[in-house]
Amino acid sequence: MTWTRLSSTTWIAVLGMTCLASAQPRQPTPEERAERERRFQAELKMERPVAALDSIWIEELTWIEIRDAIAAGKTTAIVSTGGIEQNGPYVAMGKHNYILQTACEDIARKLGNALCAPIVKLVPEGGIDEPTGHMRYSGTISVRDETFQAMLEDVGASLKVHGFKNIVYIGDSGGNQRGMAAVAKKLNSKWSDAHAHHIAEFYDNDGLIKYMNDELGIEETENDGVHDSYWITALQMVTDPSTVRYEQRVKAGKAKVNGVSIEDLDKTVEVGKTLMKWRVERTAKLIENAVRQSSSTQ
Repeated sequence: MTWTRLSSTTWIAVLGMTCLASAQPRQPTPEERAERERRFQAELKMERPVAALDSIWIEELTWIEIRDAIAAGKTTAIVSTGGIEQNGPYVAMGKHNYILQTACEDIARKLGNALCAPIVKLVPEGGIDEPTGHMRYSGTISVRDETFQAMLEDVGASLKVHGFKNIVYIGDSGGNQRGMAAVAKKLNSKWSDAHAHHIAEFYDNDGLIKYMNDELGIEETENDGVHDSYWITALQMVTDPSTVRYEQRVKAGKAKVNGVSIEDLDKTVEVGKTLMKWRVERTAKLIENAVRQSSSTQ
C-alpha cells in the first residue's frame, strides 16, 4: 500500500475545512420556520403581566407597555436633541440635555398622547479634525451633520415602524435646527401614513427672554462674557441645581449670571418652572396644531 505524504500545512487546511463544514448551522425546515413565526405572533399578543410604569420615556418602558400605549392612542413620539458642549466655567457640558429631561416629559404629559424617545445627546458642535466652535474646548463631542441627520432619520423611521403616526423633532440648541428641519422634510417626502414635524419655535430664545423681562420683571443687566445666561440656568436648575454648580458658586460668592442672582435657590427654581411652563404650553399647542394640519391634508 502506498501512503500519500501530505504536508502539515495541507493537513491543517483540510482539517479547517472539515471543521468549518461541520460548524455550519442546520437550516430550519419550512415547518420549523412556520412554528417559530407562530410562536412570535403569539408573543406579540401576550397580555401585560404586571401594572404599567407611569413613564413617558420609551427607554424606561417595556415593549409591551409601549405597544399598549400606542394602541390606547399615544401615537406621537417626541425626538429631542441637546448636545455636549462647553457652557462656561460653572455649567455642565450636558446643559441642553438636562433641560430636555424636564421639558420633553412635561410636553408629552401636556399633550396626553405622546411618548419621548431617548434624548439625542450627540449633535454637531463644530469641526473635529481642525477643531472649530465648541470643539476648541475640552470635553465637547461633535458629530458630522450627515451623521446627525442619518441618526434622526433612522430614529424617526424606527418609531414609525412601531405605529407612531407623528414624529416630532425639537431641539434645545440653535445648531440642531437645520438638521432636524431637513430630516422632517425628507421623511415627509417618503411617508404617506405618518408625518414628521420640526417645531423650531421650541427654541424661541427671544420670545422667552421677552416673557421673562415683561411678565416676570427679570432682566439681565450685565454680560459675563461666557456661554451662559440667567434664563437658561434657571431652566436647568429645575432638573438639577448641581449641574450649574449651585452650592459651589454660593460658597465662592459667584452665584450671579449676567447681573442676576441665583443665590435664592427656591426663587430661582420657581422662575425656571415658570419659564419652563411657558415653553411647554406653547410647544404643546404648536405640536397639536401641526398634527391637526397634517391630518387634514391626508
